[in-house]
Parts: sequence; structure tokens; C-alpha cells
Amino acid sequence: MGRPILVGYDESPASTLALCWAVDEARLRRSSILVCHAWQWPYPRRLVEPEVLAQVEGIAARVLDEGVGHVRRLAPDVDVQPRLIRGTASTVLLQAAHEAEMTVLGSRGQGGFEDLQVGSAAVQVPAHSVRPVIVVRPDAMPAGDRTRIVVGVDGSPASLAALAFALDEAALRDGAVTTICCWRDYGLPAGPDRQPFVDSLAIREGAEVRFREVTSHLTSRHPKVPVTTEFVAERPQRALLDSTKDATLLVLGNRGNDSPPCLLLGPVTQTALAQARCPVAVTPSP
Repeated sequence: MGRPILVGYDESPASTLALCWAVDEARLRRSSILVCHAWQWPYPRRLVEPEVLAQVEGIAARVLDEGVGHVRRLAPDVDVQPRLIRGTASTVLLQAAHEAEMTVLGSRGQGGFEDLQVGSAAVQVPAHSVRPVIVVRPDAMPAGDRTRIVVGVDGSPASLAALAFALDEAALRDGAVTTICCWRDYGLPAGPDRQPFVDSLAIREGAEVRFREVTSHLTSRHPKVPVTTEFVAERPQRALLDSTKDATLLVLGNRGNDSPPCLLLGPVTQTALAQARCPVAVTPSP
């Protein structure tokens, strides 16, 4: 038995779906589950009587008990442990992630406004976590009977970690992997971005060959996993979102090659967390 699967629970519909995903992961990996709930007094600068804090903590404990009970009903054979910690959801989950194999959480919790697509924890945890994070959306479409895992690859260290994670997941789930690399040709468009004396076709062919070489090298570890490679001239956001229509899981690195240094989570990954039609796994750079 390896490290536990950490799952955040707060009674929201997305966190309930996250529990179901965590149960699947624990069974496939023969791991235990660590159900975590964060609680805090909503007015940090205001003094409050200990009795009031005890009441708030008691309410939080009942929420956690509900999550643990849900897991035990789904998987009586899986060991499940509760973890109640005072603090913000992001801080608590990042702290607990150090001892876990991965973190699973819903795309948004109980807080926030009604039309919020993705909550702060679903952005902050993938951006800072040292372990892979799977974010489950409550409106994700069912993938059907066949497991298909899509992974975006751009050559960055985080994207290569994403490909390795996708292959591991596909091997566990007896599924297939689709690797997608998106190419933008700077030699063709008119305007200030056009590069002089650029052999666009040769550069693109070289990039595609390298992409397929890297993919082939990593997929050799899982020879029984069917792998399809797609090298497309399209914006990454559009290509990856379109690929999630019938996907079981989309896997991305936390930051790609086009991510500004000031961003801890790349723009493609942020878009996927908010709009993907399936759960999204985010892997950190090695």
C-alpha cells in the first residue's frame, strides 16, 4: 500500500464527485483515502469566545464525518481516515498533500457566487502542490464505457510529467492515451510577429518529429497502453477543450512553455480548469 489519496470534502456537489474519483484511485492503486475538511472562523481579526469556536469546529466535524461515511458506503474495503484542520482550504490541502500520492478536489466548494466556474482552492492547490492534483467539475459529461485520457505535451518539464501520469492512469484503468501538441507557426502570419528568412515547414517538421520521439520514449514504459499522437496547428485552449468532449481525464502540466514567469499556473491550464468537460489532472514540474 502506497501513500494515501487525499480528497477535500465540504458537502458541495463537486466535492462529492471528488470522493467518488478518490475511491476509484484508491482501489486501483491499493491505497488508503485521507478525507480532509478545512474550517476557520470567518472573522480572523475579531476575538471570539472559545465556546463559539468549539461550536464552529463541531459543525465542521459533522461535515467531515459525512464525507468519511460516504466513502465507507462506496468502498467498505478501502481504509479511510479523517483529517480536520483549521485554516483555509488551499493551505490545509497543500499541507496535507506532502504525505499523499495525489490530491482530488472539486472545481468549486460551497463558497463563492452562483456562476463561479472554478473556486480559489481549485486554482491555488494545483499551482502550488508538489503532487499531482485532480480537479473534478460537477457538470462534467460522462465519458462512456471506454477510458480515454488526453494529455497536452509541449516539451516543458511539467508536460512530460503530465504524459507520464497519463500513461500510469491509463495502465491502471485499462484505457488509451491521446497526446496533443499544438503548433503556432511564426513564419507564416503577417505583422510584427513574422520572422524573416524562416523556413517554417522545416521548423514545424522538426518539432513534430521531436514530439513523436519524446512521446515514443515515454510510452515505451507502458507498451500495452494504446497511444495516439496529434500534432495540430491550433490554439492549445481550443484543441484541448475540444478533445475533452468524450474524454475520461485531461492531464496538463502546471506551467507550459508559453507561461510567463510571474504565473504559477499557466493560462492553458487555467482555462481547462474552468471549462473542460471532464476532470482535469495538473502535474507539477519534477
